[in-house]
This record gives sequence, structure tokens and C-alpha cells, in this order.
Amino acid sequence: MPERFEIDAPEWKRVSPKYIFVEVVGSIIFTILLIAGLVIAALLWQWVWAPWAAGAVAVIAIVTIALEPRRVRSIGYVLRDDDLLFRRGIMFQRFVAVPYGRMQLVDITRGPLARMLGLADLKFVTAAATTGVTLPGLPLADAEGLRDRLVELAESRRAGL
Repeated sequence: MPERFEIDAPEWKRVSPKYIFVEVVGSIIFTILLIAGLVIAALLWQWVWAPWAAGAVAVIAIVTIALEPRRVRSIGYVLRDDDLLFRRGIMFQRFVAVPYGRMQLVDITRGPLARMLGLADLKFVTAAATTGVTLPGLPLADAEGLRDRLVELAESRRAGL
């Protein structure tokens, strides 16, 4: 019988729990803007279906916001010998391995709400367009330390190619 690869064997590092707040506030703002647009459209152009659409948007937003804590807890990463393994997703899980030697850019971005909470997003770019990975919701000090470590690992791996 073939040996089964245990993807959960390494110790996964998770993003900050504060990131839940960032995601919930973003969802609320998007929902308010979308519902306001539908209400304005209903008033200006007498779209009779717009209130139903606004109700559907509200229900979808409530479900999405209720699932945000679980979705954020599903985001994780682990530094392995040759690559960084990233995971996210509840129903549809995504696992991406980014080899250190293939990293071309490691970038830190911070939105206004994330800045207020001391969080940052770390983005890894490789030559392949499909392997761009963003690790959201890291404490700023962790993001900076991880960026420096990944740049160091990428330079050492590229030198060894």
C-alpha cells in the first residue's frame, strides 16, 4: 500500500485573529455600498426587482460574515526546507508550495484598517503567474521578519542553482 503524504504533519503558523475584524469590516462596507446602489436604482428607475436583490445581498452577507472567523482560521503557512507551503479555504482548500529559489519579489502591503491594527499582507511573486501568493493578516513585525528571511533564503537558493 503506498505511503500517504500527511499535509497536516508540519506545524502550521496562522494569521493574526485581528484579521477577522479586517475581513468583517470589509464585507460590511461592501454590502452597504451594494445595497445602497440597489436602493438608489430602485428609486430612480423603479426597478421592482432591486429590493429583492438587496434582500438577497443582505442574506448572503450575513452568511459570509458568519463564516469569516472559520475562513481566517483556515489560512496558514509553514516554512519547509526548500519551499514555503501556504494553505487557505474551508470547503475548497488551496495548498501552494512556493520554492525559495523561484521567488522574485516579496512585498509587504498594508491597508488603512490593517495599519490601525498593526497587520500587514505579505505577497510572494514568482516567474509563474499562477503561483502568486498573498499571506494576509500577519503582525507587522512578523511580516517584516518573514520577508527578510524569505529574501535571504531566495538569494541563497538562486545562488545554488
